[in-house]
Amino acid sequence: MLVLGIETSCDETGIALFDTQHCLLGHTLHSQIAMHSEYGGVVPELASRDHIRHILPLIQQTLLSANRTLNQINAIAYTQGPGLAGALLVGASVGAALSFALNIPAIGIHHLEGHLLSPLLSKPAPDFPFIALLVSGGHTQLMQVSAVGQYVLLGETVDDAAGEAFDKTAKLLGLGYPGGAALSKLAHQGQSGRFKLPRPMLNSKDLNFSFSGLKTAVLTLINKHELTPQTCADIALAFQDAIVEVLVEKSLTALSQTGLKQLIVAGGVGANNQLRNNLSAKVTLSGATVFYPELEFCTDNGAMIALAGALRLTAQKNHTMPQPARSFTIHPRWNLTALPTIDYHSILKL
Repeated sequence: MLVLGIETSCDETGIALFDTQHCLLGHTLHSQIAMHSEYGGVVPELASRDHIRHILPLIQQTLLSANRTLNQINAIAYTQGPGLAGALLVGASVGAALSFALNIPAIGIHHLEGHLLSPLLSKPAPDFPFIALLVSGGHTQLMQVSAVGQYVLLGETVDDAAGEAFDKTAKLLGLGYPGGAALSKLAHQGQSGRFKLPRPMLNSKDLNFSFSGLKTAVLTLINKHELTPQTCADIALAFQDAIVEVLVEKSLTALSQTGLKQLIVAGGVGANNQLRNNLSAKVTLSGATVFYPELEFCTDNGAMIALAGALRLTAQKNHTMPQPARSFTIHPRWNLTALPTIDYHSILKL
């Protein structure tokens, strides 16, 4: 089965082709970072218009690079939510239109499910069950993943997501957009131990997170010190140290409480080098294994949507397959645990 994946939930247009026999055949991605950097953040209306400009050329480019044609596609998978409503509408409408025109099934995919399953694109890939740490600009969650569609929320942020805290703190330090990457780069120049920031909810008895207070602590430091380049770097390092420690310790606690021996890390913050290094060291010491997607699959991308669609469609082969789309809907807000479960054992081993 050849599945075309379409991702347009925020500020990146991602297209991919996934074959259940030959895995990922190709993917292309257009980032809107340069456009939104002028405004210091994502402008939803501009994001939607840019998706409209690029989605069809990217589909053509992906088909060409994979040496495939539209008529060879067997199904469409598109991001149905959560995300920016206008951006989601672009991908959903194009996906539904192609489904109707080609008379092939279309399936809406939960954006976070795509991230959760993205490490399956890598080699080696984890086996079910595992713990998933999902860290991005919009979400910070710990999930127990027993199979595709079988997710139990163990903990989540009660305020800001980790990536959001990175971006907002970067703005306080006068860094550009996207702030998270700029802050991490600046932290490499920081002097360890000069500043000590709080570790919010580190000792709480649950697996929830909180990062809004960390921004306030950074603002207090900024107001107390002259912002020389070295001071900015030292604050950036202290901030990164605090967030990474909380994420690492909560992940270890999740592994311990569940008895599972596999951890996967997904989402944009999962590309952070310090997080990867600290997690790898401590998870290995605990006797468990940690898996990361390739850096190109940490950000939003069409490959993860095509994969999730292929897994769900393959599981439904012996049941009721989705019909060619005659309408479509989106879910800007969508609870991951509300997704229908599927029989993973009926899925072809990829």
